Amino acid sequence: MTIEFLLNGARRTAEIDPGESLMDLLRRLGCKSVKNGCDDGYCGTCAVLLDGRAVNACLVFAARAAGCRVQTLEGLGGEGVLHPLQRTALDLGAVQCGFCTPGIIMTSLDLLARNPRPTEHEVRDALAGNYCRCTGYVKPVEAVLAAAAEMREAPE
Repeated sequence: MTIEFLLNGARRTAEIDPGESLMDLLRRLGCKSVKNGCDDGYCGTCAVLLDGRAVNACLVFAARAAGCRVQTLEGLGGEGVLHPLQRTALDLGAVQCGFCTPGIIMTSLDLLARNPRPTEHEVRDALAGNYCRCTGYVKPVEAVLAAAAEMREAPE
């Protein structure tokens, strides 16, 4: 089966198997930020944006992406420019082993698109589906709050 969709702003055509997951398709297309941590939706390391909303790509059939916009970490920032969520994660020490970081950033991007002024509780609630063994969530939450403030202050 052939599908067409936008991947990080670029039109893509892909041959897929009927039961193929969006995670497997994206990894096959070179999106290495989409991690396979559990393959059953528990860990959130495969989180991507599907039409602007965070989804666990391991739980979504690739066919669901037909006609949709898919964004991965590779689509953030620009050439040599980090997105505020990426920069604050690095600057504030929210990246340790890095395995879960792409999923946390994509989930946070969804949150901040819907709520540019989240409370600490709202950030923690949004990240509840992202499993991290290294950080204890203190630094990732601080990074999301700092990025939110930076994004609010940035000129349009």
